[in-house]
Amino acid sequence: MVDPTPTPDTAAHPRFADALRELGLDVEVRRFPDATRTAAEAAAAVGCELSQIVKSLVFEADGQPVVVLMDGSSRVDVELVRHELGAGSVRRANAALVRETTGYAIGGVPPFGHRTRTRVLADRRLLDHETVWAAAGNPHTVFPLDPKTLIAHADGALVDVREPSA
Repeated sequence: MVDPTPTPDTAAHPRFADALRELGLDVEVRRFPDATRTAAEAAAAVGCELSQIVKSLVFEADGQPVVVLMDGSSRVDVELVRHELGAGSVRRANAALVRETTGYAIGGVPPFGHRTRTRVLADRRLLDHETVWAAAGNPHTVFPLDPKTLIAHADGALVDVREPSA
């Protein structure tokens, strides 16, 4: 386990630090010396279960971006997302659309504080934990929050869009 260095909000991406302040959230943003671009890397760095990591994934549904919040141990079932949205087609967004939509690069996208107002779907399994960890705007930072608060601030709709376990 990497020894995380707790730091003030300034460790977070400036846009995300602003979002935390605007929402009145006082969370401990942890910065790691090495990037935690994957959920597994983040879980190892934090010392938590993989399922406690929140992945903020951007998809394109009929040409419109949508963010899906998924636990780190699961994969998104694109067909369930398509059905949930009533869309004709859903696919993973490319890096350019992710940055354009959220203002952040893949591997550091937080669940809220995005550049544009985007529809957010939150998989119900996130509620299985007291605390979850999400990116704070860059691949070196994470923050803890209870999942209900996180989903509320993301304005996320609770859904079941996880791929069935094999």
